[in-house]
Amino acid sequence: MSLRFHTLDVFTDQAYGGNPLAVVFGGDALETRQMQRIAREFNLSETVFVLPPTRSDALHRIRIFTPAMELPFAGHPTVGTACLLAELGLVPKGGDAAFVLEEGIGPVAISLRRTPGEAVYAELTTAQLPEFGATPDAGALARILGLDVVDLLSGDERPRAVSCGLPFVLVPLRAPELLAAIDFDAAEARRVLGSGWAQQLYIYARGYEGELRARMFAVGVGIDEDPATGSAAAALAGALGSEAGDDGTHSWVIHQGLEMGRPSRLYASAERRGGQLAAVRVGGHSVLMSDGLLAGG
Repeated sequence: MSLRFHTLDVFTDQAYGGNPLAVVFGGDALETRQMQRIAREFNLSETVFVLPPTRSDALHRIRIFTPAMELPFAGHPTVGTACLLAELGLVPKGGDAAFVLEEGIGPVAISLRRTPGEAVYAELTTAQLPEFGATPDAGALARILGLDVVDLLSGDERPRAVSCGLPFVLVPLRAPELLAAIDFDAAEARRVLGSGWAQQLYIYARGYEGELRARMFAVGVGIDEDPATGSAAAALAGALGSEAGDDGTHSWVIHQGLEMGRPSRLYASAERRGGQLAAVRVGGHSVLMSDGLLAGG
């Protein structure tokens, strides 16, 4: 059985930047263990399998695998798959389009922007609003990152555990220069986070002109460091949006992957109405890199 696949660089409009993604078609008959084996073969942060939907409101169903496990939701696979479907003509035609992808967490709304001469842009709206969990001790987080406890703050912001579909410990730093100073201790991360609600770390700092810089570590899912993490950006936007006081749309540009040589740009926003958080969105561009045939599962 041959399976058609494509690879993309996601959260970038330039080849060889962003976060690589593999998308596989024709795997309807594959078992979960076969999908997992294919994901290990690609050995990228995530591999997506595009399948027929089981919901009447969804255009496609997707299953998302890291090299180690299946995820109910992830941002860069969702955005990248949506951009690819547009490139292949598998979504409603026109300059802009809206549709739903069925994922493990539920229906994820997608909006597309197609501009002649530019990479396709896709934006997801998370299937759930942020939920908050137990946050590890700041001293333990500092040991994991090889930093001082006093470095783990930004204004009134402190570490907190948040999920908009996938839990992350969000760790603010007092200066963007500290991101390059991180000396990540994977063994300590497994010891401290291994049994916790949130086992992945999203470290961020406020840069110049209001933009954010970030790094993501997730040893528990087979990824030491990720160059662009949409689910983490969603968690961060959900947290910042929950903490914002004003109604309206609050937006952030997040730069990630610089320390890995894979510069990425994620656009995150949180919409507040009537004093409550109403929606969290993450978007970005994607660049088609390759296509081919896979021997099978």
